[in-house]
Amino acid sequence: MSAALDTGAVAIAEERRFRRLLVADRAGFVLTIAAVIGALLWGFPIFFSVFETLKPGREAATLGEWLTEVGRLYGRVIFETDLGRWYLNSIITSVGVTAGVILISATCGYAISQIRFRGRLALWFLILGSFMIPIQALIVSHFFLMYSFGLINTWLGVILPQLIAPVAVIVYKQFFDSVPRELREAAMLDGASHAQILFRIYLPVNWGVTAALAIITFISAWNAFLWPFLAATTVPMMNVAVAMGANFTLLGENYLAASLLAGLPVALVYLLFQRRVTQAVVLSAGVSAK
Repeated sequence: MSAALDTGAVAIAEERRFRRLLVADRAGFVLTIAAVIGALLWGFPIFFSVFETLKPGREAATLGEWLTEVGRLYGRVIFETDLGRWYLNSIITSVGVTAGVILISATCGYAISQIRFRGRLALWFLILGSFMIPIQALIVSHFFLMYSFGLINTWLGVILPQLIAPVAVIVYKQFFDSVPRELREAAMLDGASHAQILFRIYLPVNWGVTAALAIITFISAWNAFLWPFLAATTVPMMNVAVAMGANFTLLGENYLAASLLAGLPVALVYLLFQRRVTQAVVLSAGVSAK
């Protein structure tokens, strides 16, 4: 009798487990379908642009003629427009912003984390407070400063205001706090300076964090629009993002091909470094949650 009851209880438990798994599978299927539909809706403009630039024209009767026609289209975009100049502006400003943000944030994070000096706590709270201020609220002040320094329509004028990155400072400070102090003390006993300790010990130990922050900073700087739009008012000084929005009539029928080429570097960076980009987003989200 006892054995029969145990067998029945096991059967009931298995049936309940099967039902839960069935419900979970159905829910997962529904979520998968929803994700696919969302991805198609999000990617439709990209698919449309690719199709419009690669579809055969009236003169393309063979594969060779089609390739020639596509090559001519992208050749006109590259050589008959200012896209090369815009690319150069975006590369220089994005690399400059990335290098500056990493260098400033790492040194500031190290100083707050490892060096005891007067005003350290006040500086830390100032950085935390600046994290709560949207950068758009400082646009007017930035413009008047750059105008006063004569840096409007210069690479330096585009780069300097974008170096404000309190999130990166907070991330570095948190990770430097986790490094054993014995490493720094041993290096100081050997006569190492703070700069040597930072660049030879702390940054290599946190190399993954640096790579993630550098990638996400580069992508943000490449896609930046508001400040470069105000700081670069002449066509030759525009970056790719600003040029795509401001020169629609100048590009004409080449606009779709130019927009694809404009977004290509960011797409390649994301595809090559997906894990690092995800890590940077998680780090930023963790800082924001705190």
